[in-house]
Order: sequence, then structure tokens, then C-alpha cells
Amino acid sequence: MKVTILAAGAAGMYCGSCIRDNALALALRRMGHDAVMVPLYTPVKTDAENASIGKVFYGGVNVWLQSASRIFRHTPRFLDWLFDRPKFLMWAGSKGAQTSPAQLGQLTLDIIRGEDGPTKKELKRLADFLKSELKPDVITLPNLMFIGAAKYLREHTGAAVIAECTGEDIFLDAMAEPWKSQATALIRERAAHVSRFVATSQYYAGQMAAYLNVPADRIDVVYPGVPEKDLATGEHFVTGGSSDGRAIGFLARICPEKGLDRLIDAAVLLKQRPDFATLRVRAAGYLGKANEPYFEQLKQRVASSPLGTDFMYFGEVDRARKIELFDSVDLACTPTAYPEPKGLYVLEALARGCPVVLAHHGSAPELIEATGGGITVPPGDAPALADALAALFDSPDRRAEMSRAGLAAVREKFLDTHMARGMLQTFERARG
Repeated sequence: MKVTILAAGAAGMYCGSCIRDNALALALRRMGHDAVMVPLYTPVKTDAENASIGKVFYGGVNVWLQSASRIFRHTPRFLDWLFDRPKFLMWAGSKGAQTSPAQLGQLTLDIIRGEDGPTKKELKRLADFLKSELKPDVITLPNLMFIGAAKYLREHTGAAVIAECTGEDIFLDAMAEPWKSQATALIRERAAHVSRFVATSQYYAGQMAAYLNVPADRIDVVYPGVPEKDLATGEHFVTGGSSDGRAIGFLARICPEKGLDRLIDAAVLLKQRPDFATLRVRAAGYLGKANEPYFEQLKQRVASSPLGTDFMYFGEVDRARKIELFDSVDLACTPTAYPEPKGLYVLEALARGCPVVLAHHGSAPELIEATGGGITVPPGDAPALADALAALFDSPDRRAEMSRAGLAAVREKFLDTHMARGMLQTFERARG
């Protein structure tokens, strides 16, 4: 099967959706399919072999210019090319990534309008390339903000079009009115042109069925998957990942939504207990300029607390350093402030035999039920989180049981090959 995966670049940031799409493309290739990833907006950054082509479509600068001015909707390709150069797009994307969703309402709406909107030139260029060069049987859209392309791509390429639902509700909910309501109405209208939808959890499939106002059976659930080579060997976590069994790891983007502040609140409470004087928190993840004030406040809070120098931040990490992080801690904890739809970092931790402690919402409860690799606690309850962490730290046998169960579950159900098989079933339904 020929599969084209459209992936929205994140301006040089490691993005969970891009990592998932890249892993899917590589797994499909290993299974004998012709799978390729096509970057949108900016080049795609991945933590493995990059499955994307060298070209970028819907270049972020050109899309913005065409939305803002009629002049750029008719400029020749040689001029557009100047704004589509990868290094320039990465630079511009890093600036644009700091813009609040509330300020991007008109641009988002223009993209959702597809062939009826001001960015039609970009859509036509993409469709022409797919039709003449890649000739796909299936095209996957990266999120609902790109759903406006479905009709045109289906008509001009003959391919089935799949729309991935991976967490865009946070962006859409943050849009200002009247664009928010207009975008919702237009997305629901354009949903009729999508062959099938894919959600990354049962929780999110339910959310999206309600948001899209479509029957639940139009949405398939395909969980993320991790590469088999990332699986831990041996029983490293039977005795714990750190020398004294008192280290917590956090891996996620550094922002209020991911809940690092909530983990720090719980860690400070733990530090006040006699048995937890050696407790350490090791955090990693992308920090954008827009969230630097948030992180600066966190560091000030830590500096004046018992946690002090036992909090360490390692910045954005690649695959090797991600594995090192999980191998150096006894528990992983990302207590998100919002219901997480994917939870890829949960599977990455469990793949290393590292038990997890999560907030009880979003995909977390179903991942814990499916793996047995951790526990959940009430969202936003720092004392409850501290108690849960303490209970696991004081129960090495229970941690070892979770370590084995989580690792076994990932091996049996949550590898990238499992994800690829699930997507292939969706592709066949869409083509049928």
C-alpha cells in the first residue's frame, strides 16, 4: 500500500505527534509498504531515522502571508520558494510558536476552509505533488485544523483520506470568538469528506465523536507505539533505577498543561518527610520562550524549598538521553493539568521498566488498566500525589511488579508494529 503521512512540523521541537507519525512510517516500511512522511508548515524533527521528504508544503510563512494579504495568494512559485527554505521556516516557526492560539483564529479558519480559503494555492501545490509523484492509496491528515484539505485531496488524488485526532482540542478551545465557533462549525461540516478518523485513545475517541458530531463507529482507536529496540532487558528496576531508590523522572514539554509544577508541589511535600531527604526530581522536555516565565517561577519556588538543588532540568532530550532519564529514576510522573489524549511518554517509560504515576484523566486510566505499569491519582491534588509516590517508594516489590507488567504489556501490545497494524486496518476500512 502507498501511504502518505502529512505531518505538521513543530518548528524544531520534538513533538509527540511527529514522533508517532515518524515511527508509523518506519514500521510500515519494515512491513513492506511504501510509506512516506510529508512535512507541513516547518520541517519535522524526530528522535529516530527521519522518514520525511526534503520538501515542505503549506510553508508556515507563505500560509500566514496568503491569509493576511491578497497579493501573496497570486505570487509565482519562485517567490514563494524564498519563504519555504527549511532554515528560514525553522527560524520563523520558532517565533510563531510563541503566538497564543487566541491570536491565530483567522489564520486557522483560513486553513480549515481548504479550497474555498485564501491558502488554496498551497493546497493545490500539495495535491499536484501527491498525484504526480507519490500516487498514494491513503493520505493521513495530522489534525483537525487540516480537515479542510480532505475534499480537495480526495478528488484530485483518488486516495482515501484519514484524519488523525491527537490533541487539537486544547488549541481549538483556546481560540477567541467568533473564530472558535466558526472553526467548530466548519470542522463539523468538513468531516463529511474524511474517509475515517483515528484517535489515540478510547477517551479521545469519545471526545472527538462529540466534538465532530459524527457516529462513534467512524473513529478508530490506534494507540501510539514505541520501537522494539527501546525495550529494556534484564530486571534493572527490581531494585530501582537510582542508587537509593528515591528519584522521580518527568518527561514532557515544559508548560502548565503538562503539570511539572504539580510534581514539584508534591516533591516539596515529600521532602519534608524524614525518609525522603535524598529525594530527587529529574525533568526533561522542550521549553519555549512563551513558557520561560512559568519555568522561571518554578525554579524560584524550588530554590526556596527543601527540594533545592535536588531538582535537575536537562532540557530537550533526544532518544538516547530520554532512555538514560528513565533508566536513572525509580518512578516517572507527568501529572498533567489537562486530559492527555496520547500518553506516548507513558509507554516510553514503561518500555524501560519504569513505573508511572499519572493524573486520573484522559488516556491515563486506560493505559494503566491495559499495562498494569503504574497508578493514577486525583488531578491537581498535591498531597494525594505525594502520598501515592511515597507508597510506591516504600514498596520495592510493588514497583518491581509494575515494572515487569508494564514492560511485558508494551512488548505485547504497544510496539510501533502494533500501531502500524492498527492503522493498516483503518486504511483498509477507508479504502473499502
